[in-house]
Amino acid sequence: MSSPNDHNPIQHFQRWFQEVDIAHPEDEANAMLLSTIGIDGFPKSRIVLLKRFTWEGFIFFTNYNSEKGRAIAVNNNASISFNWVASKREILISGKVEKIAKNLSEGYFKSRPEGSKLSTWISKQSEVISSRKILEDRLKYYETKFKNKNIPKPEYWGGYIIKPNLMEFIKHDPLVGLSQITKYVLQPDYSWSKQIYFR
Repeated sequence: MSSPNDHNPIQHFQRWFQEVDIAHPEDEANAMLLSTIGIDGFPKSRIVLLKRFTWEGFIFFTNYNSEKGRAIAVNNNASISFNWVASKREILISGKVEKIAKNLSEGYFKSRPEGSKLSTWISKQSEVISSRKILEDRLKYYETKFKNKNIPKPEYWGGYIIKPNLMEFIKHDPLVGLSQITKYVLQPDYSWSKQIYFR
């Protein structure tokens, strides 16, 4: 159910996210389906991990040269969705995607385990490689290159924030065959309208 205290959809999201994360810790509450318009004009979807959210929006990290990064550079309209089956809840979000500040990406990169840092150097997303040995050779190269050194963030890797303009919270009730939808729409004055209905 939507709370009358949820005057902002990010507040609503925070409450739902915490409830799902506590109730079903075995599931990855932060797994989200990111959909972009590909450079070929067709929608493309893939699972990415939400790393943090703020009052501005939802942040994830990736290779800027990946298929999704190149798509966002051409058309920054995107949507994300969370499907929490065990909790019978869904959240649908659409908005604009922007790169976050470089220092914020660097701060997050520094917090990652060493293996994750190395993986950003050896694996270039959307690149076709002919054999696993190429990755193994790259790993050896960068392990040697950064031995006893701080591993820097590659220029081609960093964070994006999805700034929402529409958010829908869907609570399914299979016993009665109805779903309650709470819909928030961003207004020209940057306030949010809120509508609750059933389907």
